[in-house]
Amino acid sequence: MASDPLAPPSSPSSSFTLLGVPSLEDFPTCLGILFCSAYLISLLGNGLVLLVLGLDTSLRLPLHGFLAMLALIDLVMVTSIVPKMLGIFWLNSTEIGYTSCFVQMFLVHSTTSEESGLLLALAVDRYVAICHPLRYQTILSHQTVAQIGLAVLGRGLLFMVPLTGMLTSLPYCGSRRAPHSYCEHLAVAKLACADPRPVGLYSVAGSSLIVGMDLAFISVSYGMILRTALRQKSCWKALSTCGCHLCVLLLYYVPGMVSIYVQHFGSSLSLQAQVLLADLYLALPTMLNPIIYSMRTRQIRRAVLRVFCSRKVHT
Repeated sequence: MASDPLAPPSSPSSSFTLLGVPSLEDFPTCLGILFCSAYLISLLGNGLVLLVLGLDTSLRLPLHGFLAMLALIDLVMVTSIVPKMLGIFWLNSTEIGYTSCFVQMFLVHSTTSEESGLLLALAVDRYVAICHPLRYQTILSHQTVAQIGLAVLGRGLLFMVPLTGMLTSLPYCGSRRAPHSYCEHLAVAKLACADPRPVGLYSVAGSSLIVGMDLAFISVSYGMILRTALRQKSCWKALSTCGCHLCVLLLYYVPGMVSIYVQHFGSSLSLQAQVLLADLYLALPTMLNPIIYSMRTRQIRRAVLRVFCSRKVHT
């Protein structure tokens, strides 16, 4: 007896179907241009940061180590989702393999945890630089920076390994059409024909703990920075820098946590808005981080000019 070609796949080796952004299927070109532009800016900005930090030997402060880690994580994060999104929007390539889906999921959600840890590390770096400038390199030695980097990476892996195990152990015997533009873990969990609530509880509890802890320490760091800056006569630069950093932090944390809470607890927010929130909180910060955290730094701006001007002279 021939099998029904429209029947949902039932074997572990089968694929999922990503539907993109629900209710906006008629605007694939516009969506593709939006995310392609963000992707190209992210590649250019983060790639330039890594290039300059690698070539200019004068940029070896702890801050520059954190910026290099942030740029690398941003590249992994945005590259894990946007090319597939463009395939959905422009080529109608909605199918993604079972293994590819979970690899993408692992990369996306582990890098979001790592990005949060690095934003905290950058806040601590600015606190030490402004509030304890004479002890900056003593407190943040190369060994300490390496340990912080390993801790950030380890936390992301410790969060995602159990979550990935829980998701891959679920049976997917029904529809595999996920109303999303990438393999978002809660959207995939809802496709299982078993109870997905343990996955949702673990995700919400873990995300809330990570974000809550990081935001608490970030708030304390910037509070101390502002208190120190207000005592100085030339405090405008510090206030401007903190304001830009806080705007990027809000763009990263608010849409991400709203997306997770809305999907788990339910809300009147439309599915279209939920998916766009989940997409934008990954794409926008990766585009803005190199501008706000790196290019606003005078040393890096000068290093960019040195790198490109010296190349012009040699050519």
